[in-house]
Amino acid sequence: MNKKQHGFTLIELMIAVAIVGILAAIALPNYTEYVKRASRAEAVAALLDAANKQEQYFVDNREYTELASNLGIQSKTENGHFELAIKVVDKNTFTVTAKPIAGPVKGDGDCTELFITDTGLKGAKGAKTNDGKDIDYCWGR
Repeated sequence: MNKKQHGFTLIELMIAVAIVGILAAIALPNYTEYVKRASRAEAVAALLDAANKQEQYFVDNREYTELASNLGIQSKTENGHFELAIKVVDKNTFTVTAKPIAGPVKGDGDCTELFITDTGLKGAKGAKTNDGKDIDYCWGR
C-alpha cells in the first residue's frame, strides 16, 4: 500500500518560482544598466574618434568641417543607439555631440547628450550630471 509519489508539491513549486523572481528582480536592472554603459562607451569612442579626425582635417585644410563624410565617420554609432552631430563656428572651433536615439539609452534621462569640443573639453547633459559638472557617470570614468 505504500505508493511512491513522483513530482513536486505546490509549495515546492511556489518556492522555486519565488527564488527565480528574486533573482530576476536583481539581475534585470543590473543587466539594463550594463547595456546602457556599453552603449555610452561606444558613443564616447565615436566622439573621441570624430574629434581626432577633426584635428587631422584641420591640419590638412586649416579649418574644421561640419560634414561627417569629410571626416570618414558615420552619423550614428555602430549599434545605432546614438546620433552624432558636428557644429562648427567660424571654421576655427567645433563641438561634436552624441544624442541617444534608440535602444536602452533612448528616453533615458541620465545622459541626454555627450559632447566634446576642439579644446578637448568633454561634457554631458542629463539627470546624473549635476548640471553638466559631473560627467564621469556618462563618460564611464
